[in-house]
Amino acid sequence: MLDTGSRRQCGAAVFLDPGSCMIPWLERDTPFPPLRAALKHPNGLLAAGGDLSPERLLDGYRHGIFPWFSEGDPILWWSPDPRMVLVPKELKISRSLAKTLRNRRYAVRFDSAFEDVMRGCAAPREGESGTWITAQMLEAYGRLHRLGYAHSVETWIDGGLAGGLYGVALGRVFFGESMFSRLRDASKIALAALVAHLDSTGFALIDCQMRTSHLESLGAREIPRARFARVLEELLHYPRAPGNWSGASFANEPCRS
Repeated sequence: MLDTGSRRQCGAAVFLDPGSCMIPWLERDTPFPPLRAALKHPNGLLAAGGDLSPERLLDGYRHGIFPWFSEGDPILWWSPDPRMVLVPKELKISRSLAKTLRNRRYAVRFDSAFEDVMRGCAAPREGESGTWITAQMLEAYGRLHRLGYAHSVETWIDGGLAGGLYGVALGRVFFGESMFSRLRDASKIALAALVAHLDSTGFALIDCQMRTSHLESLGAREIPRARFARVLEELLHYPRAPGNWSGASFANEPCRS
């Protein structure tokens, strides 16, 4: 989740050279293979093909699998080992971020600009070209948003969208997908707001997918994939009706540096 560029640095096409790996091809109704079948190199590559229908995406998330592929490539499905996660109560808020949060020179909204957040995450970043958030992904997650499963958290400053994040909510788990900032700390404000909302509504885990030093500095940690799968099985048994989060509010969190 909440990638700050880690996915962008590695194009999916390099993994598709003939003979470089053996992964199953998914037809429309082919189930996902077991997680233990995922490759070690590249870490977590599990399957290719299938589609980005709501049914396929939600089934993937329920099993700890997510799509990641470049424009022009087949859909690739991943489940890395270990898995980066953040327990809401373990979020680390630095003194400088706490000061920013107290200043309140911003507004946080939920689900008010989902597509804009996705496009912000897809925008090229300094020193990088291309994006894994393709038109296919925009359309697919837009459908999940309209169905009440995908959500955005937005930081607004001086009336403009300064940063935010998006992901998918199932049971007591939020599966983070990506985040972006146009102004300093804007994505961190959105993350703090997300954590406060999740903590107050009984969520127990944020899936961050892959390790980055940025996420680690915020309190995320790696756990073995097998443990992640067991935790998912437990936390997804809590039924939670999908719906819009636009009524969510954000109360500042105390400093946990």
